[in-house]
Amino acid sequence: KIFVMDSDGTGAKKLTEGDFLDSWPAWRPDGKSIAFVSNRTGNYDIWLLQADGTKLVNLTADAGQDTAPAWSPDGKKLAFISTRHGGSDIYTIEVK
Repeated sequence: KIFVMDSDGTGAKKLTEGDFLDSWPAWRPDGKSIAFVSNRTGNYDIWLLQADGTKLVNLTADAGQDTAPAWSPDGKKLAFISTRHGGSDIYTIEVK
């Protein structure tokens, strides 16, 4: 699951629900959303979630395993590792 909390460890809030493996959270540089990896479709894809836990969006939907999301400094692109072409290659996508 993906949680957020205050810097002193209080105020923990669970952002993701369900019986899925949600991991590898990466905060967008503006702090408004979080990219993360989840198996909620039966495959490891990159998902986007608003910082308040709303607006869950699947960013990748490929048969390969997509992991390790990392934002560009301006927050417009997201890099990730994928096995979609047989190896572990790095891909980027634009995120609005």
